[in-house]
Amino acid sequence: MLHLRDYEDGDFDGCVSLWQRCGLAAWYNDPKRDIALWQDSDCAAMIVAVRSDEVVGSICCGHDGHRGWLYAVAVDPALRGTGLGRRLVREAEDWLDRQGILKIQLMVRETNRQALGFYAALGYAHTPRAVMARWLALPGDPPEGEALPPDIAVAAGRETRLQFTITYLEMTERPQLAQVHPPHRTKVALMRAHQPTVSFYRFLYDGVGEDYTWWYRREMSDGDLAAIIQDDRVEVFVLYVEGVPAGYFELDRREEPVIDLAYFGLLPQFVGKGLGPYLLYQAVEQAWSYEPQRLTVNTNTMDHPKALPLYQKFGFRPYRQEKVTIPDPRLSGTLPA
Repeated sequence: MLHLRDYEDGDFDGCVSLWQRCGLAAWYNDPKRDIALWQDSDCAAMIVAVRSDEVVGSICCGHDGHRGWLYAVAVDPALRGTGLGRRLVREAEDWLDRQGILKIQLMVRETNRQALGFYAALGYAHTPRAVMARWLALPGDPPEGEALPPDIAVAAGRETRLQFTITYLEMTERPQLAQVHPPHRTKVALMRAHQPTVSFYRFLYDGVGEDYTWWYRREMSDGDLAAIIQDDRVEVFVLYVEGVPAGYFELDRREEPVIDLAYFGLLPQFVGKGLGPYLLYQAVEQAWSYEPQRLTVNTNTMDHPKALPLYQKFGFRPYRQEKVTIPDPRLSGTLPA
């Protein structure tokens, strides 16, 4: 039998174990401190789901007198899809309704698609608001060597700027490359996107570059970006695999006879499938079909570790390096934290 009830002191270890199984535990969230605050507040309640004396679900709800909030929503992985998560949320909603609260909010990482779908099915909608936060004090010391989330780094007085090295490469003559074919039994198509829409380009740029901190064009206005990508001398070629966009390369011919391979990469789900060499071969061949005096590209130490050796394998030669320091774009919201 499974039933919902208020949290009791003996549930502490069960809740901590549940949160660990659900991936909710983090060094900067002290469960003992959080639970104590919730238990001591007249504006919060903590509800657990118990089966045979084992905690298999939890939710905390609270309010500031105007808005309600949901926290620590967790269901044992073995019980997901049974409706327990829905029961917990509805129980918390009922508690907040009895307090006279009219609106409920919660925070979900954009990358957690499963959770976003769960809440959407319960009637929750995305609210176009920027969420900002500031730590007044750190709850403890981070594990040694662990990268700090940017908001915690600010509170800790740690470095909040990114440092990286750009390597500039060039070709001054057409390389003699053996033809590179796509992976065996993979249906591919390479098409130029003539006058690509900004939304489609952002889909490619953001998808390819998020893991490698591509921030520059995220900060551009739609108008400034459109002026570049819809210029006839800027060519965006999109790779499709089984009819699905898989990556792209961009040739900038605005400074001919020098052509720049401005952007090149694959969407995350297509990395490691042997498509990179094929796409780069096509980019190099397309660029040299215009008979430039020079073909350039650059990569940096935040890019995929195989990027630099791949460019060199295809005939690019480094001619300059530059060390760069920028404000961490995650702090401004340009990139997800």
